[in-house]
Amino acid sequence: MSKIKPLDRVDLAILKTLQSNGRITNVELAQKVNLSASPCLDRVKRLETDGYIKRYGAFLDASKLNYGMTAFIQVTLDRTTADVFKLFKIEVVKIKEIVECHLVAGGYDYLLKIRFANMESYRLILEKVAGLPAISQTHTYIATEQIKEDAGVPF
Repeated sequence: MSKIKPLDRVDLAILKTLQSNGRITNVELAQKVNLSASPCLDRVKRLETDGYIKRYGAFLDASKLNYGMTAFIQVTLDRTTADVFKLFKIEVVKIKEIVECHLVAGGYDYLLKIRFANMESYRLILEKVAGLPAISQTHTYIATEQIKEDAGVPF
């Protein structure tokens, strides 16, 4: 097993640049971080191999794709055992409208972020959520305005 090399300022500059523009060419990236193209590409490949770069993608406009509404659902389980957590994880990833799921510490067990088109589709999603294993209670909060969107790691 190879040892992961600590990040230096150039690595961090590469990550910051790629996070804001994943379509940048290697030549442009190399210029931005003051490297020649070949060492820059080597660093990017190492950052990918070491798991700092998980994937590349595009940020889509959810409202243009009929998923313009967002809600957060607090989920409380009726028991918190290892087998229930495992089963919940297996089942929650099957619901495509759940775009994020976090196990949290506090007054409830999971926080789900869902995207949907309208209240009818919300109700159908809520039925799916209610059918998840060991659900005791849910509370939904409909987002009425998005003030700030996740832009990645704050450099």
